[in-house]
Amino acid sequence: MDDSRRMPNTASDQTQPRLRIGFLLAPRFTLSAFATFVDVLRLAADDGDGSRPIRCRWKVLSADMAPVQASCGARIEPDERLGDPSRFDYIFTVGGLIEGGPGLTPEQTGFLRRAAQGRVPLGGLCTGVFALARLGLMDGYRCCVSWFHHQDFLAEFEKMRPVSDQIFVVDRDRLSCSGGVSAAHLAAFLVDRHIGRAAARKSLSILMIDEPMQGDQPQPGLPLELNARDPLVRRALLAMQQNLQAPLPIARIARDLGVGRRKLERHFNADLGVPPADASIRIRLAQARMLLSRSDRTVTRIAEETGFCDASHLIRVFRESQGITPDQWRQQALAGQDVPSSAIPELAAR
Repeated sequence: MDDSRRMPNTASDQTQPRLRIGFLLAPRFTLSAFATFVDVLRLAADDGDGSRPIRCRWKVLSADMAPVQASCGARIEPDERLGDPSRFDYIFTVGGLIEGGPGLTPEQTGFLRRAAQGRVPLGGLCTGVFALARLGLMDGYRCCVSWFHHQDFLAEFEKMRPVSDQIFVVDRDRLSCSGGVSAAHLAAFLVDRHIGRAAARKSLSILMIDEPMQGDQPQPGLPLELNARDPLVRRALLAMQQNLQAPLPIARIARDLGVGRRKLERHFNADLGVPPADASIRIRLAQARMLLSRSDRTVTRIAEETGFCDASHLIRVFRESQGITPDQWRQQALAGQDVPSSAIPELAAR
């Protein structure tokens, strides 16, 4: 992307917005990603909390001006018809459900193709990158996909390799993020680029987000080696991820999924080569590593938040997996040294 074309001219008329973004909302889009992104723009656009679109302008675009329903049931009224894409500095597609939805309309897809031809940078929030990839607009680009949808993306786009260990990716004139709070950090990245670092930090601070994160920060979630193809295994992994602080017994997970424990274990071994108990440990250790690298929480608190009995339990399992203690791992990570990032295959459940 030619940054000189996008960066504001400080000598220009200050009444003109320095950052103009158009949004296409897919049916049953993810409201949190859209709202978080827009709130960063809103707070950066004006002094204080006035919410006037002075430095930034954002518009929800539509072919027919009909309200768009989010996956949570809320409806958003569009602001403008599609029109000329060149009036925006960026156009973002906010994705919806991967399966079972009507997807983008022909008018929306035509609008995106015109934008690409006019070299308007395109972005995908959450699963919005799926919509861009389906149109061939991500060919030759790196793109960010949530760890939760990593395998879905590979199943649909076999020749592409999504990035699922970063919170967002900016590759020339394509931008993408994994969803959730990563949308706020991607928005802050653009605010920093076009308006200034102070405005970006102000927005995040008001949203109770401590510090802006760069795109290469790792996504919290499943270790990448646990990307499963088996739907039953994927549902079990999600249950583990959602119950980190109080891990569910494997028998309970199997019962909730309507299968026996032995059947669940067979599926895990066939798909991932590890039993469910080992997968649970790996997920909890991945979360522990993330907390060690991003916070000043004590090992005792991290143990509580990741389902270990106490600090000594976490230290013992962590050392068996990583070869060093949590405190040593943190010191090396903060010093920028290479640190082990995944559990060893032979790790036994504790």
